[in-house]
Amino acid sequence: MAGQVINERSPLLFTGVALAALLFLAVFFAPLAPAFAAPAGQGAIPVPAKAVTVPVKGMVTVVDLGAESCIPCRMMVPVLEDVRSAYKGRAAVVFIDVREHQDQATSLRIRAIPTQIFYDKKGREVARHEGFMDKQTLSSKIDALLKK
Repeated sequence: MAGQVINERSPLLFTGVALAALLFLAVFFAPLAPAFAAPAGQGAIPVPAKAVTVPVKGMVTVVDLGAESCIPCRMMVPVLEDVRSAYKGRAAVVFIDVREHQDQATSLRIRAIPTQIFYDKKGREVARHEGFMDKQTLSSKIDALLKK
């Protein structure tokens, strides 16, 4: 291995830099968390007391799985509310809190939150997305399913 310099401290240095970056992000974003929280009773997506049956029979269905403690999940709240009202009667938009309904999160094979699962009118899963999804992207996916 001519010309290659191996430094015994390289892995340790990388680990230290990664930890410092994570600490910076935690300190920087922690004060922003309350800004994404919906005030009690306002803007929060209601979490059903019992497990929700998904997909909704005979309708295009979008299931968003998340948690109130997750910042990207909180950012999804206004998007989901807008989409839910825009597609009322044409598509179902369902929120499932994975902390409250761990059995559903397991049965739906959720690896990260938020996760959006898209079902066609026949109840078949046709798409899945992990992470925040903006209103325009979410609406275009629903529109494509409604056209089928």
